[in-house]
Amino acid sequence: MVLFRRLLGDVLRAQRVERGMTLREVSAEARVSLGYISEIERGQKEASSELLASLCNALEVPLSSVLRSVSDAVALEEAVAAATPMVPRPAAARRDSVVASAA
Repeated sequence: MVLFRRLLGDVLRAQRVERGMTLREVSAEARVSLGYISEIERGQKEASSELLASLCNALEVPLSSVLRSVSDAVALEEAVAAATPMVPRPAAARRDSVVASAA
C-alpha cells in the first residue's frame, strides 16, 4: 500500500537536504517544532495544508512542485505494485482460514 505521508516526508527531506538546511533551520523559518518536522519527514505524521505551505515557504520551494514530486512517487510505487505478481499463499498460512475439528 502506498502511504502518501511517507512519500511526502521523503520529498520534503530531499528538498531540505538539497538546500543544505538543517531541521533546526527549517523549524525556525517555518515556526514549526523540530520534532514535528522530523516526524513528518519520517512519514509518521500527516501535514495539514497550512503546515505544508509553511514548510514549502521555509524551503523556498513551490507547493505545486512538492505535490508534483509526491504524485510522481505515488505513480511509480503504484506501477511497481501492479507489476509485482501476487503469489498465492497456502491455505494453512492464511489468517482467514477456518479450521474445523471433529469433537
